[in-house]
Formats: sequence, structure tokens, C-alpha cells
Amino acid sequence: MKNLRMKAARAGKDLSQQQLADLCGVSRQTINAIEKGDYNPTISLCIAICKALDKTLDELFWEENQ
Repeated sequence: MKNLRMKAARAGKDLSQQQLADLCGVSRQTINAIEKGDYNPTISLCIAICKALDKTLDELFWEENQ
């Protein structure tokens, strides 16, 4: 499942995938794969992404309608 909320939050902070990757200590390909729904990040990476984007885990990673 694509993570459009993460992509929107990243765009809202005017960050490229590479810039977010640099902030989180991962590759741009990892950020791309998460946004496309091809990669399930670890909880520590989820937290790093949330901190970089000033969002909560619920705002970015909690799936609606579970």
C-alpha cells in the first residue's frame, strides 16, 4: 500500500526524497520504496521519518480501516 501521507508530508516540508533520506540516514531508494509501498520500514526508521517531518506515527503510518 502506497504511503501517500508520508509523501504529502515530505512535499509539505519542501524536501526531496534525497533530503529526507539524508536526515534519516538511509538511501533515497529506501524512501522511494516506502512511499511506493514496496518496503516496510523498521519502527526506528518510522520514528526517524516522523521526527524529520514533524509528524506522529499515527499520522504517517497507521492504516485507516483496519
